[in-house]
Amino acid sequence: MTSVPPECRVDGPMASADAMWLWFSARFPTDQALVFAFRGVPASVPEAVAATLTRAREIPYLAVRIREDPAGWRHPTWVPAAVAPEQAVVHELPTSTWDACLDAVSAVLRQQLDPRVRAWRLHVFTPVHGVPGTSGAATVVVLQIDHTLGGGGRTAALAGALFGRPALPDPIQRATWVRPLRSVTAKARAKRTLAADTAAGRLPAVKAPVRSLSVNATPSGTRVLRTLTCDRDRLSGPTVTVGAMTAISDAMTGYLTARGEDPAQLTAAVPVAKRGVAKSYNHFDQTWIGFHPDAPTRDEQIRRITDDFAAWHRRTQHPSYDIASAPSEAIPAAVRRLAIKLARIDGGRELVPAHTTVSSVDRGPADLSFGGCSVAFTTGFPALVPISSLSHGVHVIGRTVAIGVHASAPQVDVDDYLDRLDAALTR
Repeated sequence: MTSVPPECRVDGPMASADAMWLWFSARFPTDQALVFAFRGVPASVPEAVAATLTRAREIPYLAVRIREDPAGWRHPTWVPAAVAPEQAVVHELPTSTWDACLDAVSAVLRQQLDPRVRAWRLHVFTPVHGVPGTSGAATVVVLQIDHTLGGGGRTAALAGALFGRPALPDPIQRATWVRPLRSVTAKARAKRTLAADTAAGRLPAVKAPVRSLSVNATPSGTRVLRTLTCDRDRLSGPTVTVGAMTAISDAMTGYLTARGEDPAQLTAAVPVAKRGVAKSYNHFDQTWIGFHPDAPTRDEQIRRITDDFAAWHRRTQHPSYDIASAPSEAIPAAVRRLAIKLARIDGGRELVPAHTTVSSVDRGPADLSFGGCSVAFTTGFPALVPISSLSHGVHVIGRTVAIGVHASAPQVDVDDYLDRLDAALTR
């Protein structure tokens, strides 16, 4: 990458959907950690780091920071920011094991980024022993990135460019000025139409809230990150996401049943890419998908999970859906920020939207490298929120699937849960 197409330049006002992630970060951690395990150790780690930073300087979406409006009424803006040497940190581990590395990544994520200064940071751990899919010493590189720069698909494309792919993420369609009254009126009309068609049965309804379980306790104490890997052929179902959800369902059902809880309503919050041209870096929806652990057979469970996804996609095809669901650019930044500040996102609720998060991203072919070392697998760990102490990241590169588990102890007995998930994946 030696030149930057004009449409890929990054400056100007942030889209509302992206600014919201800046304000959410004041309520709970939102940084993403894209973890890549590479086979072997570079001949020169400093040279590998320097080469990666050079590539970062050629990626316009990484050479930015956020500037807020001093008065607070306008949306923040993206401004250019030089990629600095201190944005890459080489860590020394107390013990060079894979679990110790993940514990160090957990500690790193407790130090949230301030995108007003820098929106991403690179962490390098080497040598690391016992990394799945490798023999001998390996290198683990973590791209810690602020959520304002994108959801799972877009940040995966950024990481791909950082580790050797020539392609940049697609540019977004910049928001144009809108008439506030017309925009608000159109949104209200779209919501009424959507509600009427749902009530009439012409459109699938959004899944109702479910009774909370122990995994919905507010996270506190130690945050534990762990990863299990397998070949994608080991997962049943039409997609990796559905196959991984059946394994997670088995593990959560056994875990909760052993604790005297009823898992019949088990539900996952699943981010799903939106259709159409992206108008923000965070171009995705959140949907709620049942695990259906009470299905009489595995085939029936897979069918029900697949039907839930299909119902959500049918809903998003409605002509009013995009207008009704997208944050209006006409609402002043101060109003939206206040709404996020006052929104109830605390734990202790009787009803919750879901029991866990399952974020699933295909990060493409296994063609990435760092300092001449080839990629073995990639993983990630969706942030915990105040109403969930357990989340899952399902990430694919090449033929390798990694399920990253992010849990809060003592709310979750992590060892017990991982044993159950491992058994479900090898069943």
